[in-house]
Amino acid sequence: ALEDILGEEDEQDRVPLQKLKLLGESEELRNLLLNPHLRQLLLAMDRAQDKSSLLRKFMQEPLFVEFADCCLSIVEPPEKENVLPE
Repeated sequence: ALEDILGEEDEQDRVPLQKLKLLGESEELRNLLLNPHLRQLLLAMDRAQDKSSLLRKFMQEPLFVEFADCCLSIVEPPEKENVLPE
């Protein structure tokens, strides 16, 4: 089971399933995934033995960074700054 694999320190890096489902509902993310170059990058990442080194390389690719930023903004929306409470 996943709970057996993940330690307590890994738990803080997990994204709840309900937030992951939001990725499937995002029109912006779907549009990004129509790009064949991005799809090739994601397939390469999925198949790679050394994912961490490939991730460092891909983080230099503007398209991959745009994809990562889009995913992060969906599962962890930025907090509104400088907003006065009502």
